[in-house]
Formats: sequence, structure tokens, C-alpha cells
Amino acid sequence: MEDINLNSWEDFVKQLKRLENERLQKKSSYKFLYRGQGGHTPNLLTTLERNGQERLLLREYHHLISVVKPQIESFTGVNWNILSYPAGIDKWLIENDTIIPHAFGCSPEFQDIYSYMVYLRHYGFPSPMIDWTISPYVAAYFAFRHALRDVKNVSIYVYLKSTSEFGLKSGGSDEPCIHQLGPYVRTDRRHFLQQSRYTICVIYDGGWRYTPHEKAFSRCTPDQDVLWKFNIPYSERLKVLRLLDGYNINALSLFGSEDSLMETTALREIDFRDREL
Repeated sequence: MEDINLNSWEDFVKQLKRLENERLQKKSSYKFLYRGQGGHTPNLLTTLERNGQERLLLREYHHLISVVKPQIESFTGVNWNILSYPAGIDKWLIENDTIIPHAFGCSPEFQDIYSYMVYLRHYGFPSPMIDWTISPYVAAYFAFRHALRDVKNVSIYVYLKSTSEFGLKSGGSDEPCIHQLGPYVRTDRRHFLQQSRYTICVIYDGGWRYTPHEKAFSRCTPDQDVLWKFNIPYSERLKVLRLLDGYNINALSLFGSEDSLMETTALREIDFRDREL
């Protein structure tokens, strides 16, 4: 990972142009993904890892989300047609054992699981997925949104799956492998409002399990799983949030809830107003 300290928002915009020009020169078949973090979380962790569960087997996590499904369906009125536990998920793992993690993208049975996992991730249930966006400006909003005053910088991560024109990745099943999951899924509207994408990192050690992304990023493979971390001063916060609000990138546009309406109006009336209250 390349860790880059910047002096201003404008410096970040220049870096974006530089990276895009380099990507075009290399004719990479992949696009950049972006993630903003407010500085209080120094590492790129999944919410599952933050809850102390960093190496769950795929079937163990499926058990976890299966157990809570009836309660979630009762409260939301939405039914999720996922594989049963244990018979359904065990059968799927056996049938797709040799093509995991690529089976996540091509298996019809996994589409329903993916849809459910995206919904859970957006509403705060611990997830093995890191959520990204294809918009650097949406990522910037999340970086500055809840940044604490005592942090020096906020961070925006930029990820490129492969710099290759053909998008090929190397590595065996006993090495950590990051798999990128795309936009085509029927799920909660937040997925589309935030232009979301997701990555998961898996490894095989007698069984398929989730493993920290950091293990894949630390491998010496300069042409795949490339990660940049741009640190922008907290002092730029109000300038950036005001600019993004002018582009209609704010809590209301990204969440579409009553809570986000209150957050957006408060920011406009308290922080953005050039007058005394």
C-alpha cells in the first residue's frame, strides 16, 4: 500500500487525475474503487473483523446470517431466499469448491446470498465485505462526514484489482485472494444511491474462510490488488462537505431517510450559513 500525505483537497483531485492517466496508459480493464474513512479507524477492516471475527469459515458466517433472518424478515416484511443451513450451503460449497472465489460472481445460488449480505452490510450487521464506491466524491463524503475533531487527517483509499489489460490475477487457494463484487444485484436502494461495490478476501486452509484484506495487500504483487491511501487534513472538512453538498452529495442523497434529512438540514443551517443564528 502506498501511503500519501496531502496538504489540501485540491491535492487529492490532482492525484486522482494522475492515477487515472496511469491506468489508461496501462490499459487496465478494471476501474478504481474508493473508500473514505474518518481517521478513527487506522486499518482497512471489515465490520466482521472489528467485531473480533476475522477468520470465520464461509459456512459459519452463513449460519450466522441464517439465524437472524427470521427476525429481520418479521421486522422488515422482506423475505430473503438464501441457501438453507447446513444442507444448502454445504452442498453449494462442495459443488463450487474448485472455483471459489470466482463462484461468487457466476453462481445463481450465490446471487440471493449476495443480495441479502449487501442489505445486512448497509444496515450495520457485521459483514466480511468491505464496501467501496465508484465515486471518489462519495468516498470523500464518508471520509469527512463523521470525522472527529481530534484526528489530524481523514483517509480515502483507492483500490485497483489489476493493472493488467486482461485483468489476470495470480495466486493459489492457500493464499489470500480478494474478489470484487459488482453492481448487478437486487437489494436495498442504498446500494444504488451510494454507487456501491464490495470486496471479500478468502483463503483455503482445509476449508474456505474469510481472511483480512491486509494479508492480500501485503503480498509482493505490484500488478494486482494495488492500494493507495490518501491522507487529507481534517481542517479541509467544511470546505469539502460544502463543495459536495453543491453537487448534491450529502446524507440525504446517499441514504434517503428521515434521519439523513435531519443531518443534511442541520449541516446546511448550522455549519454552512454565513450568518449568526
